[in-house]
Amino acid sequence: MVARMSVDANRPGGAWESDRDYCPTLTQAGASMLEKLRSHPAAPQYRNRSGNKLLAEEVAALRAYEQEVMAAAIGWSDAAPPPWLVDFLKTVYATVPHYRACGSPPARLADVAPINRAELAHDIAAFVPDDADLARMINFQTTGTTGHPLLIASHPLVAGRYLAFHKRALHRFGVTLRHGAGQVGVMLLGHQRRCFTYVSVTPTMNESGLAKINLHTHDWRDPGDRARYLDAMAPELIAGDPISFAELLTLPLTHKPAALLSVSMMLLPGMRARLEQRFGCPVLDIYSLNEVGPVAVYDEPAGGHVLLQHRLYVEILDSAGQPVPDGTRGEITVTGGFNFCLPLVRYRTGDYASLAHGPHGPVLVGLAGRNPLRYRTINGAWINNIDLTHALKPLAIALFGVHQHGDGSVVLRLAPGAMPQADRARALLAPFFGAVTLETLLAEDKIIQYTSDLQEAAV
Repeated sequence: MVARMSVDANRPGGAWESDRDYCPTLTQAGASMLEKLRSHPAAPQYRNRSGNKLLAEEVAALRAYEQEVMAAAIGWSDAAPPPWLVDFLKTVYATVPHYRACGSPPARLADVAPINRAELAHDIAAFVPDDADLARMINFQTTGTTGHPLLIASHPLVAGRYLAFHKRALHRFGVTLRHGAGQVGVMLLGHQRRCFTYVSVTPTMNESGLAKINLHTHDWRDPGDRARYLDAMAPELIAGDPISFAELLTLPLTHKPAALLSVSMMLLPGMRARLEQRFGCPVLDIYSLNEVGPVAVYDEPAGGHVLLQHRLYVEILDSAGQPVPDGTRGEITVTGGFNFCLPLVRYRTGDYASLAHGPHGPVLVGLAGRNPLRYRTINGAWINNIDLTHALKPLAIALFGVHQHGDGSVVLRLAPGAMPQADRARALLAPFFGAVTLETLLAEDKIIQYTSDLQEAAV
């Protein structure tokens, strides 16, 4: 998302003092913006409270960081890795428990054993530096739509840095964000039965408004309020995923944003074309990971996804963990990043592409990320695969798969260790699909959790 917010427990109310708990630098103008977002007659039900949690000195630091990001060049290659890499490895091996236990830093990055999501999920604390400020740390859990559910260590400054990389991506398409005080800058969309929704402000944009809304009709008094609210708030930027954008296309919206940002899932070219035609603005396909943040943006003239982070080194590895030549397809593996609470070394993302170098810098070609998927229920309605994640969330299972056959029947695949919870899992899915068949999952690592034989399943 454009600005990942610090997440706290649900709290009612909207008084200024309460809002300052979430937005410490909030001014009266910012409080008025929050009230505008909440009190409009067509506003949705905001179910949660959240905010930027930034202190005044951190807002200043973010402005300086944004300038650094916008000016940075990304021109490394396999033969000439980025100069910051050596010092990064030394620091990680000195301060991160997992790597300190491995001994001295290796002479070559290739000598470091790659890690994957399963290892982070097993013990995330081992990958957090000793000097991390625990009092300011943010911990949020990913939904695990394609792999192991994962607790991510972060910080308000890290959350605030997302915007700099989204601005860099927008700049490639000639878009400069300008909304400030009294205006709504960003609207984040979801389309799920249950969705974390909130209002906030962006301090580095002079407290422009930011809201996360759920387009599912359950969150609105009147389904028609969805278009009325978006038109009234007139956000400069709308961010979402292909599933929420598919719903947006059904609304009689008249507002034209400066750009649309698609994150979290792969955006197919057909959907991008439909959105561009409908809204008359650039539609950016951002390859982003909860563990890493915004990685790259698709740029057709460049031939793929152009990297966005100047302190992120990317390798392409084969199944044995060995680097492959440029142009050869393999697993995207990253080192570095801007999350100082979770510095990564040779982290295998589970996504696949080849790497090319040219005038646009390093480019991921043929990226195969996480595909959006929907399922047909027993009453003929369609639901988001995220809804299945939420339905199964009460279960203590780290690995599962849900497949829908062409006739609409559904198979639940569980690892042997999760079989004692099979009956409960099937019961949780029964409201959507009725009887669910059970199969044993023998995969050792990350799998594609959600699959379907129905042609209509892909958005």
